[in-house]
Amino acid sequence: MMWFMTQTWGCIPELSPTCLDMTNASSTYLGIIIGAIIGGIISWWIFNRQKKTSDKQDYTLNRIEQLEKYNEKLLQKINQVEERHEKLLQKILDLNRKIDSLLEN
Repeated sequence: MMWFMTQTWGCIPELSPTCLDMTNASSTYLGIIIGAIIGGIISWWIFNRQKKTSDKQDYTLNRIEQLEKYNEKLLQKINQVEERHEKLLQKILDLNRKIDSLLEN
């Protein structure tokens, strides 16, 4: 098995104790393998970071939508209270005018 690997891959001192120096072919293959491993790790890390960021953004957007709905309901209630106060104020002013007119007569 070692003979087959050394013949196919060239002389790799790590695989064959009789080898004195690494050949250009084995150096290239080893570089490609190490580069692929490092590239895969970096790609996974970038993907993982982007996924975490995307999840946080989705959570934040959902929370903003919930807050907007809550604020909309709150504004509607405030508007209703304002309308009631306005009607009450009008009734008080009408009552005040009636009292003034009765006092004048």
